[in-house]
Amino acid sequence: MPRKSPLVIGHRGAPGYRPEHSRSSYELALAMGVDAVEPDIVATRDGVLVLRHENEISGTTDVSQHPEFASRRTTKKVDGVSLTGWFTEDFTWAELATLRTRERLPRVRRSSASFDDAQPILRLTDLLQMISSASDEYGREIGIVLEVKHATYFESIGLDLVPLIVRDLRQEGWADGALPLVIEAFEQTVLCRLRAAGIAASYVYLIEASGKPFDLVAAMGKAAPTYRSAVTPAGLDRLAGAVDGISVSKSMLLEPSATIVADAHARGLKVFTWTCRPENAFLAALYRAGGGKAAFGDYEAEWRVIADTGVDGVFVDHPDLGVGFFRD
Repeated sequence: MPRKSPLVIGHRGAPGYRPEHSRSSYELALAMGVDAVEPDIVATRDGVLVLRHENEISGTTDVSQHPEFASRRTTKKVDGVSLTGWFTEDFTWAELATLRTRERLPRVRRSSASFDDAQPILRLTDLLQMISSASDEYGREIGIVLEVKHATYFESIGLDLVPLIVRDLRQEGWADGALPLVIEAFEQTVLCRLRAAGIAASYVYLIEASGKPFDLVAAMGKAAPTYRSAVTPAGLDRLAGAVDGISVSKSMLLEPSATIVADAHARGLKVFTWTCRPENAFLAALYRAGGGKAAFGDYEAEWRVIADTGVDGVFVDHPDLGVGFFRD
């Protein structure tokens, strides 16, 4: 029977309430009834996959407070963007394990920031084990939507993420299709490689509202197509059969006369969207209210527009609100 409501996916756990990618963030999301959780994965110098929004970790950990790591602050170009800070690939797992997580948006999410410096960084294997245990505890099948970050960049510095992902998924029993696994990335190349490696999953291509995929920029330079071109009828025709779905910025679904969901569904592609958040800081201007960036606006009105597109999955930062609104 077709599902009537979209999948509700805890985006980095429950970061509306706890620092993203922390153990308590994921535990809260799982307890709040999400269908799946979504981690971002990056690599350490010794090939351990860890959960961080980016490989630059100054804003999400207490690394700046560790004098023993002060000399590792550096500037790098990641996906064509110059960044200064501390990077996961310059640390071993044993070193990263000494750090503690912090709220990435402390001015907007002050309550979450009160949990700063209390929890260590998680590995991908830690989360896979947590989800399997939670599925048993709560008596429902819970999935993972695994986002692969900066695959072309990591490969360029000798840290190919594909064999590391294959290793961890096989080790924890998530590689053969028995458990609900989705793999997503802003670079289609890594999705194709993981599928060719025999990982049984649904493969979803992440699409920004602007810009170009870095894997294509690295291969084609200025001739690389834009993300926008991927959601035209011709672009969706090319994606059909190559991936199982797309995941688009919610701003693209809020545009007048947007037909992305219908166009993708007509080609057998599922559509996810990111990220449904209630705070004014993240809502489209039409739905903001008084009280500043951290106050909740008329998020339900915005979410209704998104739900009415027929989208197949939504990423949420407040899983209780997402489950309450989107689930029939």
